[in-house]
Amino acid sequence: MSVRERILAFYRRYPAMIALTYFPFYLLGFVLVEQVVEPRYIIWCPLDDLIPFCEYFIVPYATWFVELAVIPLLLLQYDRKQYYYLCAVMFTGMTLCLGLYLIFPNGLDLRVEITRQNIFADLVRLIQAVDTPTNVCPSIHVASAMAMDLAICRSVLGQRRWVRMLANSVFVLICLSTVFLKQHSVIDIFWGVAVTAVLHLVFSRRFMPEPTQELVHS
Repeated sequence: MSVRERILAFYRRYPAMIALTYFPFYLLGFVLVEQVVEPRYIIWCPLDDLIPFCEYFIVPYATWFVELAVIPLLLLQYDRKQYYYLCAVMFTGMTLCLGLYLIFPNGLDLRVEITRQNIFADLVRLIQAVDTPTNVCPSIHVASAMAMDLAICRSVLGQRRWVRMLANSVFVLICLSTVFLKQHSVIDIFWGVAVTAVLHLVFSRRFMPEPTQELVHS
């Protein structure tokens, strides 16, 4: 058995390792890009100035981090094919975005001074302290949120209407949170959606859901 075959066999036997292997490399790549890239292009459109800052949107914004842990686990448990779909679309999208940041170094000049004193404002300050307004377009937050939304809706879990409605609502709220917290421009959302839409077209047939599935444990 070749090295390639052994690697593929390992990931088939332990599919959770796909995500566990990728995320450390992604985080390392993200930190390195943050360190080496100096924004040369400021992303802005007139609509950005019409959107007020609202610290309460930190709740759906932070939900993205919960989804990163919960949704892959749910798909591993109930619909492994859509777990593979999610890994293909989301991880390819994240990697592609990092590459685009190197080619098209960009940033924001939208952040406002946060004067309110409450726990939501404190959380926004914390997020802004660790996440600089650089490398924003396309939005990884939006691209990966859309990939998770699509994966859930395509899965056996998505056969339940309330699950699809919940997943779609959370995705919309995450997109809104990025602009109401001044973390992204509307342009970043557009291109984040575009990245995942293209990758969905690339991978959707490869991981086509079964027409009639039952909610069973893998």
